[in-house]
Amino acid sequence: MSGNEQMLAFEDMTVGRQFALGPRTVSAAEIVAFAAEFDPQPFHLDGDSQQAQFTGGLIASGWHICSLFMAMACEVFVLNSLSEGAPGVDEVRWMKPLRPGDTLSGVVTVGERRVSHSRPGRGFVYFDAVLNNQKGETIATMRYPAMVRLRDPDNASAETGA
Repeated sequence: MSGNEQMLAFEDMTVGRQFALGPRTVSAAEIVAFAAEFDPQPFHLDGDSQQAQFTGGLIASGWHICSLFMAMACEVFVLNSLSEGAPGVDEVRWMKPLRPGDTLSGVVTVGERRVSHSRPGRGFVYFDAVLNNQKGETIATMRYPAMVRLRDPDNASAETGA
């Protein structure tokens, strides 16, 4: 069996398939370190700052949340797939703040898919992601496409897409 047969291919990304993410607990030090380098707004750096009064204290950057999502997705399925990257993110929503000590978990669901006509041997898989905190509250949602190689490009016509 070749390495490609062991990796998740387009054919494995069936509509409705889910990948569970996490758990991943976030510390105040991680929130501040990320913010200091990438999003140095006061409410991401100092929970006692005047600007943090409206957030109720220190909160993680939304971009930090996206980075945590990507790390968890890589751990669970991306690095074990024939993914060739994503052309972008269609939608990101930050629903509630991520605070120090919160534990993220989530689920990524294959929403739809289609074989690419312009890139033979590849397909687009559209993922819907939801990240929750330890209370079950939704922290963020995302929708994004990824390009994934087909295991058997000769049978691409047998794939129905969505």
